[in-house]
Amino acid sequence: MRRDDRDEPFDDLFREIERMMNEMMNGADANVEFNSSSNVDNGFGMDTHVDIHETDEAVRVIADLPGVEKDNIELECDGKTLTISASSDHREYDERVSLPQRVNEHTASATYNNGVLEVVFDLAEQSSDISLE
Repeated sequence: MRRDDRDEPFDDLFREIERMMNEMMNGADANVEFNSSSNVDNGFGMDTHVDIHETDEAVRVIADLPGVEKDNIELECDGKTLTISASSDHREYDERVSLPQRVNEHTASATYNNGVLEVVFDLAEQSSDISLE
């Protein structure tokens, strides 16, 4: 294990647990596979958590993306929904997060550090009344 790999401090531990589980399960049935990128449409999977925090000025989305490199993350927003697409060696992530309020997607800022993605949006301007003449 490389001590310089601070982004994934438990990566070797999880890999070893998966190896032991595969070894144990393959003894009973050689066709058993542990594949974290299953075809079940459950977003990021059970090991990933998405939180949305709302204030009077902004909406903040925080998502855990374990094992993903920064260059493998794509973000898109239409003002109502944030789409997070990411990939790692072991899985593909594709999640659509409904935002609690309309946001200004053009002022968004995003950071990614130690497997945690944080995206901050300013709230969209309220639409003005239209006077009928």
